[in-house]
Amino acid sequence: MRLSDSTLATLPPGVSGPARRPASVGIVHLGLGAFHRAHQVAYTDDALLHAGPAAPGLGICAVSLKTPGMRDRLAAQDGLYTLVEKSPEGVRRRVLGSLIEVRFLGDERHEVHQRLAAKETGIVSLTITEKGYGHDPATGMLNPAHPEIAPDLADWAHPGSAVGLIAAALDARRLSHGKPFTVLCCDNLPHNGRLVRGLVLEFARRRDEALAHWIERHVTFPSTMVDRIVPATTDADVADNDAALGLVDAAPVVCEPFRQWVIEDAFVGARPPWEEAGAELVDDVAPFETMKLRLLNGSHSALAYLGYLAGHEFIYQVAGEPAFATYMRALMGEAVPTLRVPSRVDLGGYRDTLVRRFVNPALPHRTKQIAMDGSQKLPQRLLGTVRDNLASGRPITRLALAVAAWMRYVGGRDESGSTIEVADPLASTFASIADAHRGDPAAHARALMGIRAVFDDDLPNDARFARPVTAWLESLYAHGAVRTVQDCNARP
Repeated sequence: MRLSDSTLATLPPGVSGPARRPASVGIVHLGLGAFHRAHQVAYTDDALLHAGPAAPGLGICAVSLKTPGMRDRLAAQDGLYTLVEKSPEGVRRRVLGSLIEVRFLGDERHEVHQRLAAKETGIVSLTITEKGYGHDPATGMLNPAHPEIAPDLADWAHPGSAVGLIAAALDARRLSHGKPFTVLCCDNLPHNGRLVRGLVLEFARRRDEALAHWIERHVTFPSTMVDRIVPATTDADVADNDAALGLVDAAPVVCEPFRQWVIEDAFVGARPPWEEAGAELVDDVAPFETMKLRLLNGSHSALAYLGYLAGHEFIYQVAGEPAFATYMRALMGEAVPTLRVPSRVDLGGYRDTLVRRFVNPALPHRTKQIAMDGSQKLPQRLLGTVRDNLASGRPITRLALAVAAWMRYVGGRDESGSTIEVADPLASTFASIADAHRGDPAAHARALMGIRAVFDDDLPNDARFARPVTAWLESLYAHGAVRTVQDCNARP
């Protein structure tokens, strides 16, 4: 028997089901990935317990933009799936129910557009990863030649990108009922609301100046900070979950117990009572997102590159090594002076929490998964911190090693000479650079720093950055990741 509305009553003791299922869709989410299903859906399920009879539709319609697989698995289960929270203390399973409709853009374009244009849709949220926005990560500007964006600019009626879909839907709403929606980005991008607003406006402006003016006046783009570690679900996870449920669930998602959601309270209409589920509604998200990007995400990326090079498959293995744990704390120490958080935030406690989360062996988060799309992540996770420290005359020793580790990783060969499968939009560029400069780390570093989309023009021309990055890259090639991390730890 398969998990579905008809089998919910058969869930075993210890596995909770949804207390309520929403009656109607009020949220359209672009991106049907694991993070959304472990984060926003869970918050919405909990918020449903506090929503009154006058609350807007809290049901979520999630849209897969690329492939139909997850749509097909969830549609057969009425949108239901198991959230599996793992920690050293044990496993907690609950079935979530606020996802009531799933679509695939490839063969349900009309239905997706109808949902986006519907007057009842009050929020359009997104988790499409950093590379899904069709922008230049170094400048934050729309890239009209991007393979996701260029076709949409040429064919307004059949958008395939999230930016194109949102702009087209807002145009349809402007010309019909006139009601805007809130665009809620939930990806790890700095000032993500402001960034997406700029991208949608630039896209709309290239189509119709009147549409851009309407969006400026009526549509809001709140910024958010989201946090939860959600590793890829394995076949073993699926089998264990089926055994625990006594039902077939083709779409469970695994995560840690910790979760955090900070949201700028700037909605054009009613919203779910997410604060009742633990979300923080604030006037300014920027301090929180910078804290998370520079402490959690920056450390995560650094450990992923260095750990993979050192032969570790999982993050918890890397974080559990004393030398790497020492390095991680020192790396966060370089980032802390750049943060301006409210006085109520305990940065020391936050750092300690990160260390505990990273060493959680119940979450086998693969280093190569975190290492994906580094060209899109480095500007936000590491290079912003580098720029702030250089401007203030503070050290960047550990930050420089993290950047060098990325360079060593995208070189495409590990320390044993085996091929690294580099998953990145610029993977072919990296491969060409590596082939041209194999055996010459200094030239390799110079060539990579010449990629403006990652480093812009300032950092490659600043010797305070270029010299230590090059030196660490030479050390990684000569001595390996473990020895290099130990040498870095010996520095003041």
